[in-house]
Amino acid sequence: MNELALEIRHVSKRFPPNVVALTDASLDVRPGEVHCLLGANGAGKSTLLKIVAGAHRPDGGEMSIAGAAVELKNPQQARQAGIAMIYQELDLIPQMTVEENLMLGYAPRRFGMIDRRKRSALAKAALLRVGANFASTDRVGSLSIANQQLAAIARALTCEAKVVVMDEPSAALNETELKQVFQVIREITADGVAVLYVSHRLNEIREIGDRVTVLRAGRTLQTHELAQIDDQALIAAVVGEHRDLLERSPRQPPREALALNIRRLQGAQGLDVSELQVRQGEIVGLAGLNGAGRSTLLKALFGVGRNDSDVELFGEPYRPLTSRQAIRQGVGLVPENRKTEGLLLDAPIYRNACLVHARHLRWFSHRQAKDRAGPVLQRLQTKLDNLEQPVRQLSGGNQQKVVMAKWVIDGARLLLLDEPSRGLDVGAKADLYALARSLAQEGAGVLVASSELDELYVNCDRIWVMHEGRNAVCFDPLTASRDQIDQAILIGKRV
Repeated sequence: MNELALEIRHVSKRFPPNVVALTDASLDVRPGEVHCLLGANGAGKSTLLKIVAGAHRPDGGEMSIAGAAVELKNPQQARQAGIAMIYQELDLIPQMTVEENLMLGYAPRRFGMIDRRKRSALAKAALLRVGANFASTDRVGSLSIANQQLAAIARALTCEAKVVVMDEPSAALNETELKQVFQVIREITADGVAVLYVSHRLNEIREIGDRVTVLRAGRTLQTHELAQIDDQALIAAVVGEHRDLLERSPRQPPREALALNIRRLQGAQGLDVSELQVRQGEIVGLAGLNGAGRSTLLKALFGVGRNDSDVELFGEPYRPLTSRQAIRQGVGLVPENRKTEGLLLDAPIYRNACLVHARHLRWFSHRQAKDRAGPVLQRLQTKLDNLEQPVRQLSGGNQQKVVMAKWVIDGARLLLLDEPSRGLDVGAKADLYALARSLAQEGAGVLVASSELDELYVNCDRIWVMHEGRNAVCFDPLTASRDQIDQAILIGKRV
């Protein structure tokens, strides 16, 4: 069969104000193959997938499905054309049954009503095809993550998909569950369905893939038969060469005393961290792929979830059972999603800045809150009209400064930053890291997780690479190259 299941030619995409996500992306996927898409964070993979799924419209380029040119305006058109998208965060509705999820929006009808008998038969046939061991009447929320993945694949088959797109399907699966998903992938490709498989993990790509396309900086770099390229060549293609020296600002050496000493910390999603320290006055970075365990580690240190640990905070045993206990012991977390986890968007700026400090007070004084918040926000160079503005009206960078202000006002001794610069412009990023450095110089410890390796390289005293839940390798940015760290991120060890 010579006709391609999916063909993309010279696709480009920009986002306001002037963010270039894709400049020249091309890709072809054959019927019955597993075509892997590989690239570093920010290479353009997610944007390309959303274009294929109809969630984004490209600014230029062409796309065809099964030989027919298409211009997809929305996900519904993509599904009708034969594209099924399975996102890393599965878009199944936990409260609904499996068969309701499988046929949501596309249930067969009879006399204007949903034909429940036919819906059930179609769902059972799809589940049988993926080898599911659960019933179509089970609620999705009761299924394991692996079984939810199978349900998502089954849903793709109910629409007679020609191409199934899978974005980091292994992120929440253990090895046994992943093998089960791989078996289903092999079975559907044997029936002629094409799979576009996105993963950072080379061992997975080797096991399941036929060909691989590498994206870098929004461009298609190269496509190879996986049997004809070795891991080192793939790593070199993904990483590229970083010849420019990044400027590091002068800084005081950290103190010898430890702010944080993790002898052992085991918890959710395979977290298994040992012998990780943060000294007073030190900024330690956490680098790694999506799903490597960076956010899970920070949340565990903030008292989220059940963990088995042997941890010391400023020389004292530290085992918080709740976030409240963590805060009481001087630990602050700037979460990845500031809008949903870090702020009360409709509350005034001063109230958000004093959210944590208010727990020390017998009663909340608006005047005292403003007196405390004003100088700190001014120190952070926060751009605002007045302290009574709803925080929703601030830019993303200034919202992040309000989140940081909470912990400055509360006097946090250990600051945990999870993707703190996401969505910020260059100036806001510089302000944020300047504050982190200032707090460190006052004796705090700072542990920061970021997908932007340049930021960690410039601002951190040491960088730990997280890989599959473990702190795998530690680098000193003064002596390690960007390439060395990038390669360790991909394979989980020093090269």
